[in-house]
Amino acid sequence: MEALGGLERGQLLLIAVGVALLGYIYTILSSPLARIPGPWYTLWTETILKYKVVTGQRPQWVHSLHEKYGTVVRISPKEVSIQDQNAVQQIYQVKGEFLKSPFYEIFLPGIKSIFNTTDVNFHRRHRRLLASEMSESGLALHRPTVETKVRMAIEGMAEEMEKRGATDVCRWALYMATDVIGELSFGSSFRMLETKEENQYTRDLKTIAFAGGLRSTFPFLMKITRYVPLPVLSTGMRIRDRMRGYATQSLARHYKLVEEQGQDAKHTLLSKLYRASEDDQDTLPFDELCEDAMAYIAAGSDTTTNTLTYLIWTLCKRPDVKAKLLAELSTLPDGFTDLDLKKLPYLDHVIQETLRLYSAAPSGLPRVVPQGGATLAGHYIPGGYTVSAQAYSVHRNPAVYPEPLKFDPSRWENPTRAMKDAFVPFGGGSRICIGLHLAKMELRLATARFFTRFPNATVSHLEGFTDEDMVPAMFFLMGPKSQRCLIDAH
Repeated sequence: MEALGGLERGQLLLIAVGVALLGYIYTILSSPLARIPGPWYTLWTETILKYKVVTGQRPQWVHSLHEKYGTVVRISPKEVSIQDQNAVQQIYQVKGEFLKSPFYEIFLPGIKSIFNTTDVNFHRRHRRLLASEMSESGLALHRPTVETKVRMAIEGMAEEMEKRGATDVCRWALYMATDVIGELSFGSSFRMLETKEENQYTRDLKTIAFAGGLRSTFPFLMKITRYVPLPVLSTGMRIRDRMRGYATQSLARHYKLVEEQGQDAKHTLLSKLYRASEDDQDTLPFDELCEDAMAYIAAGSDTTTNTLTYLIWTLCKRPDVKAKLLAELSTLPDGFTDLDLKKLPYLDHVIQETLRLYSAAPSGLPRVVPQGGATLAGHYIPGGYTVSAQAYSVHRNPAVYPEPLKFDPSRWENPTRAMKDAFVPFGGGSRICIGLHLAKMELRLATARFFTRFPNATVSHLEGFTDEDMVPAMFFLMGPKSQRCLIDAH
Protein backbone atom coordinates (compact mmCIF):
# COMPACT_ATOMS: atom_id res chain seq x y z
CA MET A 1 0.00 0.00 0.00
CA GLU A 2 2.85 2.36 0.89
CA ALA A 3 4.55 1.62 -2.44
CA LEU A 4 1.26 2.19 -4.22
CA GLY A 5 0.85 5.52 -2.47
CA GLY A 6 4.36 6.54 -3.56
CA LEU A 7 3.51 5.53 -7.14
CA GLU A 8 0.34 7.62 -7.06
CA ARG A 9 2.22 10.60 -5.71
CA GLY A 10 4.78 10.19 -8.52
CA GLN A 11 2.02 10.02 -11.11
CA LEU A 12 0.34 13.07 -9.63
CA LEU A 13 3.63 14.96 -9.76
CA LEU A 14 4.11 14.01 -13.43
CA ILE A 15 0.55 15.09 -14.18
CA ALA A 16 1.09 18.41 -12.41
CA VAL A 17 4.31 19.03 -14.32
CA GLY A 18 2.60 18.06 -17.56
CA VAL A 19 -0.33 20.39 -16.93
CA ALA A 20 2.04 23.25 -16.03
CA LEU A 21 4.08 22.60 -19.19
CA LEU A 22 0.97 22.50 -21.36
CA GLY A 23 -0.23 25.70 -19.72
CA TYR A 24 3.10 27.37 -20.49
CA ILE A 25 2.97 26.17 -24.10
CA TYR A 26 -0.61 27.38 -24.46
CA THR A 27 0.29 30.77 -22.98
CA ILE A 28 3.20 31.17 -25.39
CA LEU A 29 1.30 30.00 -28.47
CA SER A 30 -1.70 32.19 -27.63
CA SER A 31 0.50 35.25 -27.14
CA PRO A 32 -0.55 38.21 -29.29
CA LEU A 33 3.00 38.27 -30.66
CA ALA A 34 2.60 34.71 -31.99
CA ARG A 35 1.04 36.30 -35.08
CA ILE A 36 4.03 38.59 -35.65
CA PRO A 37 6.62 37.29 -38.15
CA GLY A 38 9.90 36.13 -36.67
CA PRO A 39 12.02 33.10 -35.78
CA TRP A 40 10.18 30.49 -33.70
CA TYR A 41 12.60 30.79 -30.81
CA THR A 42 11.88 34.51 -30.28
CA LEU A 43 8.38 33.52 -29.18
CA TRP A 44 9.80 31.32 -26.41
CA THR A 45 12.92 33.07 -25.16
CA GLU A 46 14.87 36.32 -25.22
CA THR A 47 18.16 34.50 -24.73
CA ILE A 48 19.35 35.03 -28.30
CA LEU A 49 18.50 38.74 -28.17
CA LYS A 50 20.42 39.13 -24.91
CA TYR A 51 23.41 37.29 -26.35
CA LYS A 52 23.45 39.57 -29.38
CA VAL A 53 23.29 42.64 -27.14
CA VAL A 54 26.23 41.71 -24.92
CA THR A 55 28.36 40.71 -27.93
CA GLY A 56 27.69 43.99 -29.74
CA GLN A 57 25.71 42.36 -32.55
CA ARG A 58 22.13 43.37 -31.86
CA PRO A 59 21.69 45.84 -34.78
CA GLN A 60 23.12 43.43 -37.37
CA TRP A 61 21.11 40.50 -36.03
CA VAL A 62 17.82 42.42 -35.92
CA HIS A 63 18.51 43.73 -39.41
CA SER A 64 19.05 40.20 -40.71
CA LEU A 65 15.61 39.31 -39.33
CA HIS A 66 14.06 42.27 -41.15
CA GLU A 67 15.70 41.12 -44.38
CA LYS A 68 14.14 37.68 -43.89
CA TYR A 69 10.76 38.43 -42.32
CA GLY A 70 9.91 41.97 -43.43
CA THR A 71 9.37 45.38 -41.88
CA VAL A 72 7.76 44.04 -38.68
CA VAL A 73 9.57 41.28 -36.79
CA ARG A 74 9.33 39.71 -33.34
CA ILE A 75 12.74 39.74 -31.60
CA SER A 76 11.69 38.42 -28.17
CA PRO A 77 8.50 37.24 -26.43
CA LYS A 78 7.78 40.83 -25.46
CA GLU A 79 9.42 43.03 -28.11
CA VAL A 80 8.84 43.82 -31.77
CA SER A 81 11.18 45.66 -34.12
CA ILE A 82 9.74 47.97 -36.79
CA GLN A 83 11.39 49.06 -40.05
CA ASP A 84 8.41 50.84 -41.66
CA GLN A 85 8.89 54.62 -41.78
CA ASN A 86 5.20 55.40 -41.18
CA ALA A 87 5.20 53.23 -38.08
CA VAL A 88 8.41 54.92 -36.96
CA GLN A 89 6.67 58.28 -37.09
CA GLN A 90 3.75 56.82 -35.14
CA ILE A 91 5.97 55.37 -32.40
CA TYR A 92 8.20 58.42 -31.95
CA GLN A 93 5.57 61.10 -32.50
CA VAL A 94 5.73 64.39 -30.63
CA LYS A 95 2.56 63.55 -28.68
CA GLY A 96 4.64 60.94 -26.88
CA GLU A 97 1.95 58.28 -26.41
CA PHE A 98 4.58 55.54 -26.69
CA LEU A 99 6.55 56.13 -23.49
CA LYS A 100 10.19 55.20 -23.00
CA SER A 101 10.54 51.68 -21.65
CA PRO A 102 12.20 50.83 -18.29
CA PHE A 103 15.33 50.00 -20.35
CA TYR A 104 16.51 53.60 -19.97
CA GLU A 105 16.23 53.74 -16.20
CA ILE A 106 18.21 50.50 -15.87
CA PHE A 107 20.78 51.81 -18.36
CA LEU A 108 21.78 54.52 -15.86
CA PRO A 109 20.43 53.30 -12.49
CA GLY A 110 20.09 55.76 -9.66
CA ILE A 111 20.04 58.68 -12.07
CA LYS A 112 17.07 60.64 -13.35
CA SER A 113 17.93 62.92 -16.23
CA ILE A 114 16.41 64.35 -19.38
CA PHE A 115 17.89 61.38 -21.25
CA ASN A 116 16.70 58.37 -19.26
CA THR A 117 13.60 59.45 -17.34
CA THR A 118 10.32 57.72 -18.18
CA ASP A 119 8.40 60.40 -16.27
CA VAL A 120 6.61 62.53 -18.86
CA ASN A 121 6.19 65.58 -16.63
CA PHE A 122 9.82 65.48 -15.44
CA HIS A 123 11.04 65.28 -19.04
CA ARG A 124 8.69 67.99 -20.25
CA ARG A 125 9.87 70.44 -17.58
CA HIS A 126 13.58 69.75 -18.08
CA ARG A 127 13.27 69.86 -21.84
CA ARG A 128 11.48 73.20 -21.70
CA LEU A 129 14.18 74.70 -19.48
CA LEU A 130 17.19 73.22 -21.28
CA ALA A 131 16.11 73.36 -24.93
CA SER A 132 16.54 77.10 -25.56
CA GLU A 133 20.26 77.00 -24.79
CA MET A 134 20.68 73.98 -27.11
CA SER A 135 18.72 75.52 -29.98
CA GLU A 136 20.47 76.95 -33.03
CA SER A 137 19.95 80.50 -31.78
CA GLY A 138 20.99 79.61 -28.23
CA LEU A 139 24.22 78.03 -29.47
CA ALA A 140 25.22 81.18 -31.38
CA LEU A 141 26.94 82.47 -28.24
CA HIS A 142 29.07 79.32 -28.10
CA ARG A 143 30.28 79.21 -31.72
CA PRO A 144 33.70 80.72 -30.86
CA THR A 145 34.30 78.02 -28.24
CA VAL A 146 33.44 75.22 -30.65
CA GLU A 147 35.60 76.84 -33.34
CA THR A 148 38.56 77.08 -30.94
CA LYS A 149 38.31 73.42 -29.93
CA VAL A 150 38.04 72.30 -33.55
CA ARG A 151 41.14 74.28 -34.52
CA MET A 152 43.05 72.81 -31.58
CA ALA A 153 42.09 69.30 -32.69
CA ILE A 154 43.26 69.96 -36.25
CA GLU A 155 46.59 71.30 -34.97
CA GLY A 156 46.95 68.26 -32.76
CA MET A 157 46.39 66.02 -35.77
CA ALA A 158 49.02 67.93 -37.77
CA GLU A 159 51.58 67.59 -34.97
CA GLU A 160 50.91 63.88 -34.59
CA MET A 161 51.20 63.45 -38.36
CA GLU A 162 54.70 64.96 -38.33
CA LYS A 163 55.90 62.77 -35.46
CA ARG A 164 54.10 59.50 -36.20
CA GLY A 165 53.50 59.50 -39.94
CA ALA A 166 49.74 59.24 -39.42
CA THR A 167 47.12 60.75 -37.17
CA ASP A 168 44.43 58.94 -35.21
CA VAL A 169 41.31 60.99 -36.02
CA CYS A 170 39.24 58.88 -33.63
CA ARG A 171 41.36 59.96 -30.69
CA TRP A 172 41.38 63.65 -31.66
CA ALA A 173 37.66 63.63 -32.38
CA LEU A 174 37.04 62.28 -28.86
CA TYR A 175 39.28 64.93 -27.28
CA MET A 176 37.52 67.65 -29.28
CA ALA A 177 33.96 66.52 -28.53
CA THR A 178 34.78 65.96 -24.84
CA ASP A 179 36.31 69.41 -24.45
CA VAL A 180 33.46 71.10 -26.32
CA ILE A 181 30.70 69.65 -24.15
CA GLY A 182 32.79 70.17 -21.01
CA GLU A 183 33.44 73.84 -21.71
CA LEU A 184 29.87 74.53 -22.79
CA SER A 185 28.38 72.75 -19.77
CA PHE A 186 30.77 73.83 -17.01
CA GLY A 187 32.64 76.88 -18.26
CA SER A 188 35.91 74.92 -18.41
CA SER A 189 36.88 71.86 -20.41
CA PHE A 190 38.48 68.57 -19.42
CA ARG A 191 41.64 69.84 -21.19
CA MET A 192 41.98 66.74 -23.32
CA LEU A 193 43.26 68.79 -26.27
CA GLU A 194 45.92 70.38 -24.08
CA THR A 195 47.16 67.25 -22.30
CA LYS A 196 46.92 65.15 -25.50
CA GLU A 197 46.75 61.90 -23.59
CA GLU A 198 44.12 59.42 -22.52
CA ASN A 199 43.06 59.59 -18.89
CA GLN A 200 40.54 57.89 -16.64
CA TYR A 201 37.75 60.11 -17.93
CA THR A 202 38.20 59.08 -21.58
CA ARG A 203 38.56 55.43 -20.57
CA ASP A 204 35.28 55.71 -18.71
CA LEU A 205 33.58 57.23 -21.74
CA LYS A 206 34.63 54.27 -23.87
CA THR A 207 33.13 51.79 -21.41
CA ILE A 208 29.95 53.43 -20.14
CA ALA A 209 27.75 52.47 -23.14
CA PHE A 210 28.73 48.80 -22.91
CA ALA A 211 28.19 48.67 -19.15
CA GLY A 212 24.82 50.41 -19.48
CA GLY A 213 23.70 48.00 -22.19
CA LEU A 214 24.68 45.04 -20.02
CA ARG A 215 22.69 46.39 -17.06
CA SER A 216 19.64 46.98 -19.24
CA THR A 217 19.87 43.50 -20.76
CA PHE A 218 20.32 41.64 -17.47
CA PRO A 219 18.61 43.81 -14.82
CA PHE A 220 18.50 40.92 -12.33
CA LEU A 221 22.30 41.01 -12.21
CA MET A 222 22.04 44.41 -10.56
CA LYS A 223 20.48 42.73 -7.52
CA ILE A 224 23.09 39.98 -7.45
CA THR A 225 26.03 42.37 -7.68
CA ARG A 226 24.96 43.97 -4.37
CA TYR A 227 26.02 40.76 -2.66
CA VAL A 228 28.44 39.15 -5.11
CA PRO A 229 30.47 41.75 -7.05
CA LEU A 230 30.42 40.92 -10.77
CA PRO A 231 33.50 42.41 -12.50
CA VAL A 232 31.88 44.12 -15.50
CA LEU A 233 28.83 45.43 -13.66
CA SER A 234 30.85 46.52 -10.64
CA THR A 235 33.18 48.38 -12.98
CA GLY A 236 30.17 49.89 -14.71
CA MET A 237 28.77 51.16 -11.43
CA ARG A 238 32.13 52.68 -10.51
CA ILE A 239 32.21 54.39 -13.90
CA ARG A 240 28.72 55.76 -13.32
CA ASP A 241 29.78 57.10 -9.94
CA ARG A 242 32.93 58.68 -11.40
CA MET A 243 30.91 60.29 -14.20
CA ARG A 244 28.55 61.71 -11.61
CA GLY A 245 31.59 62.96 -9.70
CA TYR A 246 32.98 64.69 -12.80
CA ALA A 247 29.67 66.43 -13.38
CA THR A 248 29.12 67.39 -9.72
CA GLN A 249 32.60 68.79 -9.16
CA SER A 250 32.71 70.69 -12.45
CA LEU A 251 29.23 72.12 -12.02
CA ALA A 252 29.95 73.10 -8.41
CA ARG A 253 33.06 75.04 -9.47
CA HIS A 254 31.16 77.07 -12.03
CA TYR A 255 28.15 77.42 -9.74
CA LYS A 256 30.42 79.04 -7.14
CA LEU A 257 31.97 81.27 -9.81
CA VAL A 258 28.53 82.55 -10.79
CA GLU A 259 27.73 83.24 -7.14
CA GLU A 260 30.90 85.32 -6.89
CA GLN A 261 30.87 87.08 -10.27
CA GLY A 262 27.16 87.24 -11.06
CA GLN A 263 26.38 88.29 -14.62
CA ASP A 264 30.10 88.63 -15.40
CA ALA A 265 30.67 84.88 -15.04
CA LYS A 266 31.10 82.85 -18.21
CA HIS A 267 27.74 81.76 -19.61
CA THR A 268 27.14 78.03 -20.08
CA LEU A 269 24.36 75.77 -21.30
CA LEU A 270 23.19 75.35 -17.70
CA SER A 271 24.08 78.53 -15.84
CA LYS A 272 20.85 80.42 -16.42
CA LEU A 273 19.11 77.69 -14.39
CA TYR A 274 21.31 78.16 -11.31
CA ARG A 275 19.15 80.86 -9.83
CA ALA A 276 16.07 82.89 -10.60
CA SER A 277 16.26 86.43 -11.92
CA GLU A 278 13.73 89.20 -12.41
CA ASP A 279 13.41 88.22 -16.07
CA ASP A 280 13.34 84.47 -15.58
CA GLN A 281 12.05 82.70 -12.47
CA ASP A 282 12.78 79.18 -13.73
CA THR A 283 15.51 77.20 -11.98
CA LEU A 284 16.46 73.56 -11.43
CA PRO A 285 17.75 72.07 -8.17
CA PHE A 286 21.50 71.52 -8.13
CA ASP A 287 21.19 67.73 -7.95
CA GLU A 288 18.89 67.65 -10.99
CA LEU A 289 21.27 69.90 -12.92
CA CYS A 290 24.10 67.50 -12.05
CA GLU A 291 22.20 64.55 -13.48
CA ASP A 292 21.44 66.44 -16.70
CA ALA A 293 25.07 67.56 -16.89
CA MET A 294 26.17 63.96 -16.56
CA ALA A 295 23.86 63.03 -19.43
CA TYR A 296 25.34 65.86 -21.50
CA ILE A 297 28.95 64.77 -21.09
CA ALA A 298 28.14 61.09 -21.65
CA ALA A 299 25.91 61.63 -24.68
CA GLY A 300 27.82 64.57 -26.14
CA SER A 301 31.21 62.91 -26.50
CA ASP A 302 31.17 59.42 -28.04
CA THR A 303 28.32 60.17 -30.42
CA THR A 304 29.99 63.08 -32.23
CA THR A 305 33.35 61.29 -32.02
CA ASN A 306 32.15 58.20 -33.86
CA THR A 307 30.19 60.06 -36.53
CA LEU A 308 33.12 62.37 -37.33
CA THR A 309 35.54 59.43 -37.41
CA TYR A 310 33.45 57.49 -39.93
CA LEU A 311 32.88 60.62 -42.01
CA ILE A 312 36.60 61.35 -42.41
CA TRP A 313 37.48 57.69 -42.99
CA THR A 314 34.77 57.26 -45.63
CA LEU A 315 35.73 60.38 -47.57
CA CYS A 316 39.39 59.36 -47.51
CA LYS A 317 38.30 56.12 -49.18
CA ARG A 318 36.05 57.89 -51.67
CA PRO A 319 38.13 60.38 -53.69
CA ASP A 320 35.12 61.21 -55.88
CA VAL A 321 33.04 62.33 -52.90
CA LYS A 322 35.99 64.11 -51.34
CA ALA A 323 36.75 65.98 -54.58
CA LYS A 324 33.17 67.23 -54.78
CA LEU A 325 33.30 68.41 -51.18
CA LEU A 326 36.68 70.11 -51.71
CA ALA A 327 35.27 71.96 -54.71
CA GLU A 328 32.46 73.30 -52.55
CA LEU A 329 34.80 74.17 -49.66
CA SER A 330 37.01 76.15 -52.06
CA THR A 331 34.20 78.69 -52.42
CA LEU A 332 34.44 79.64 -48.74
CA PRO A 333 35.98 82.97 -47.67
CA ASP A 334 39.33 82.81 -45.88
CA GLY A 335 37.89 83.49 -42.44
CA PHE A 336 34.84 81.27 -42.82
CA THR A 337 32.61 80.51 -39.85
CA ASP A 338 29.87 78.02 -39.11
CA LEU A 339 27.35 80.47 -40.56
CA ASP A 340 29.13 80.14 -43.91
CA LEU A 341 29.18 76.35 -43.62
CA LYS A 342 25.44 76.17 -43.03
CA LYS A 343 24.98 77.50 -46.58
CA LEU A 344 26.91 74.62 -48.20
CA PRO A 345 24.47 71.96 -49.48
CA TYR A 346 26.96 69.22 -50.31
CA LEU A 347 28.62 69.44 -46.90
CA ASP A 348 25.18 68.98 -45.36
CA HIS A 349 24.51 66.01 -47.66
CA VAL A 350 27.81 64.37 -46.66
CA ILE A 351 26.90 64.73 -42.98
CA GLN A 352 23.37 63.41 -43.60
CA GLU A 353 24.69 60.36 -45.43
CA THR A 354 27.23 59.65 -42.69
CA LEU A 355 24.49 59.87 -40.07
CA ARG A 356 22.40 57.47 -42.17
CA LEU A 357 25.02 54.74 -42.57
CA TYR A 358 26.94 55.29 -39.34
CA SER A 359 24.34 56.39 -36.82
CA ALA A 360 26.04 56.80 -33.46
CA ALA A 361 23.06 55.07 -31.77
CA PRO A 362 22.21 52.23 -34.20
CA SER A 363 20.11 50.03 -31.89
CA GLY A 364 16.40 50.15 -31.27
CA LEU A 365 15.05 52.87 -28.99
CA PRO A 366 12.43 50.91 -27.00
CA ARG A 367 8.97 52.30 -26.36
CA VAL A 368 5.97 50.81 -24.54
CA VAL A 369 2.77 50.43 -26.55
CA PRO A 370 0.07 52.56 -24.90
CA GLN A 371 -2.98 51.10 -23.21
CA GLY A 372 -5.46 49.98 -25.86
CA GLY A 373 -2.75 48.77 -28.21
CA ALA A 374 -1.70 50.04 -31.63
CA THR A 375 -1.66 48.88 -35.22
CA LEU A 376 1.81 49.32 -36.69
CA ALA A 377 2.55 48.54 -40.35
CA GLY A 378 -0.58 46.35 -40.49
CA HIS A 379 0.11 44.41 -37.28
CA TYR A 380 -1.83 44.90 -34.06
CA ILE A 381 0.30 44.97 -30.91
CA PRO A 382 -1.43 45.12 -27.50
CA GLY A 383 -0.66 47.72 -24.86
CA GLY A 384 2.24 46.98 -22.53
CA TYR A 385 4.42 45.27 -25.13
CA THR A 386 7.65 46.88 -26.29
CA VAL A 387 8.28 48.18 -29.80
CA SER A 388 11.41 49.74 -31.20
CA ALA A 389 12.83 51.01 -34.46
CA GLN A 390 16.58 50.84 -34.95
CA ALA A 391 18.30 53.42 -37.10
CA TYR A 392 20.57 50.70 -38.48
CA SER A 393 17.61 48.98 -40.18
CA VAL A 394 15.37 51.94 -40.92
CA HIS A 395 18.28 53.62 -42.70
CA ARG A 396 18.95 50.48 -44.76
CA ASN A 397 15.43 49.90 -46.03
CA PRO A 398 15.85 49.49 -49.82
CA ALA A 399 12.24 50.55 -50.37
CA VAL A 400 13.17 53.96 -48.96
CA TYR A 401 16.88 54.29 -49.77
CA PRO A 402 17.81 52.65 -53.12
CA GLU A 403 21.19 50.89 -52.92
CA PRO A 404 21.12 51.42 -49.14
CA LEU A 405 24.69 50.25 -48.51
CA LYS A 406 26.15 52.77 -50.96
CA PHE A 407 27.56 55.97 -49.46
CA ASP A 408 25.86 58.47 -51.75
CA PRO A 409 25.47 62.05 -50.45
CA SER A 410 23.69 63.04 -53.66
CA ARG A 411 20.62 61.08 -52.57
CA TRP A 412 19.88 64.01 -50.24
CA GLU A 413 19.63 66.56 -53.06
CA ASN A 414 15.93 65.78 -53.48
CA PRO A 415 14.92 63.56 -50.57
CA THR A 416 11.51 61.91 -50.65
CA ARG A 417 9.04 62.20 -47.83
CA ALA A 418 9.76 58.57 -46.95
CA MET A 419 13.50 59.31 -46.67
CA LYS A 420 12.84 62.16 -44.27
CA ASP A 421 10.40 60.10 -42.18
CA ALA A 422 12.84 57.18 -41.98
CA PHE A 423 15.82 59.35 -40.99
CA VAL A 424 16.20 58.95 -37.22
CA PRO A 425 19.88 59.25 -36.23
CA PHE A 426 18.86 61.47 -33.30
CA GLY A 427 15.68 59.62 -32.41
CA GLY A 428 12.40 61.40 -32.93
CA GLY A 429 9.39 63.15 -31.45
CA SER A 430 9.49 64.87 -28.08
CA ARG A 431 12.45 62.70 -27.01
CA ILE A 432 14.63 63.62 -29.99
CA CYS A 433 18.26 64.26 -28.99
CA ILE A 434 18.47 67.71 -27.40
CA GLY A 435 22.07 68.08 -28.59
CA LEU A 436 21.50 67.57 -32.32
CA HIS A 437 22.20 71.22 -33.28
CA LEU A 438 25.47 71.20 -31.34
CA ALA A 439 26.47 67.89 -32.94
CA LYS A 440 25.82 69.25 -36.43
CA MET A 441 27.79 72.41 -35.68
CA GLU A 442 30.77 70.34 -34.53
CA LEU A 443 30.52 68.06 -37.57
CA ARG A 444 30.33 70.98 -40.01
CA LEU A 445 33.29 72.82 -38.52
CA ALA A 446 35.48 69.75 -38.00
CA THR A 447 34.82 68.39 -41.49
CA ALA A 448 35.50 71.72 -43.18
CA ARG A 449 38.60 72.46 -41.12
CA PHE A 450 40.01 68.96 -41.64
CA PHE A 451 39.63 68.83 -45.41
CA THR A 452 40.73 72.42 -46.04
CA ARG A 453 43.85 71.70 -43.96
CA PHE A 454 44.42 68.16 -45.31
CA PRO A 455 42.92 68.04 -48.83
CA ASN A 456 45.14 65.09 -49.82
CA ALA A 457 44.29 62.96 -46.80
CA THR A 458 44.10 59.21 -47.38
CA VAL A 459 43.64 56.15 -45.20
CA SER A 460 46.93 55.12 -43.60
CA HIS A 461 48.24 51.56 -43.39
CA LEU A 462 50.72 52.42 -40.65
CA GLU A 463 50.96 50.00 -37.72
CA GLY A 464 48.89 47.42 -39.56
CA PHE A 465 45.79 49.60 -39.75
CA THR A 466 43.19 48.14 -42.16
CA ASP A 467 39.47 48.40 -42.88
CA GLU A 468 39.00 45.60 -40.37
CA ASP A 469 39.83 48.11 -37.62
CA MET A 470 36.80 50.14 -38.67
CA VAL A 471 34.29 47.30 -38.44
CA PRO A 472 31.70 48.71 -36.02
CA ALA A 473 31.25 47.40 -32.51
CA MET A 474 27.59 48.03 -31.76
CA PHE A 475 26.53 48.11 -28.16
CA PHE A 476 24.25 51.04 -27.34
CA LEU A 477 26.56 53.21 -29.44
CA MET A 478 28.45 52.44 -32.64
CA GLY A 479 32.22 52.87 -32.89
CA PRO A 480 35.25 51.29 -34.57
CA LYS A 481 36.01 48.03 -32.80
CA SER A 482 39.72 48.95 -32.56
CA GLN A 483 38.85 52.46 -31.28
CA ARG A 484 41.34 53.98 -33.74
CA CYS A 485 41.28 55.42 -37.26
CA LEU A 486 44.68 56.21 -38.79
CA ILE A 487 44.76 58.79 -41.56
CA ASP A 488 47.70 59.93 -43.66
CA ALA A 489 47.14 63.68 -43.42
CA HIS A 490 50.04 65.06 -45.47
